[in-house]
Amino acid sequence: MRALIVSDSHGLTSELEALKKKFEHDVDIMIHCGDSELSVHNTELAGFEVVKGNCDFNGEFLNEIVKDVGEIRFFVTHGHLYNIKMTVQSLWYRAKELEATVACFGHSHIMGAELLDGILLINPGSILLPRSRKERTYAVLEWEEKNATVTFFDLDGRIVAMQSFILG
Repeated sequence: MRALIVSDSHGLTSELEALKKKFEHDVDIMIHCGDSELSVHNTELAGFEVVKGNCDFNGEFLNEIVKDVGEIRFFVTHGHLYNIKMTVQSLWYRAKELEATVACFGHSHIMGAELLDGILLINPGSILLPRSRKERTYAVLEWEEKNATVTFFDLDGRIVAMQSFILG
């Protein structure tokens, strides 16, 4: 299973379109963790599972999405409703409540992945305004049996970081 995960694009369209064209036939799910600042009618978001961020004022997106892809249950949210800039504890509790395997979120614009008590938390960073680094990032999750690898890329497709996890 492969997943493309992006967040915090804040109005970008050509970059989203380029990522979609690059990955849409090579992944099982495409996720946007909010703050697209676009409408559900924007073609650049077609094919993405998109949640509402704190800068998405049109009210057309859901605050949360739960999506099963094979054996993996994704919980997708922006993160602002879970105070993720202070702690990921509330996000983790919600993911646990939903029996999620992976929780995808944005909001902080800081890329990272961590495994907390069996739940993989992934923040792809921002493809517009990154924090704590200069590269504008997105993530690709690759999952085979109990092995998960999260690779962070910049918009030129260069690997910025890679983390591997063994689950279960």
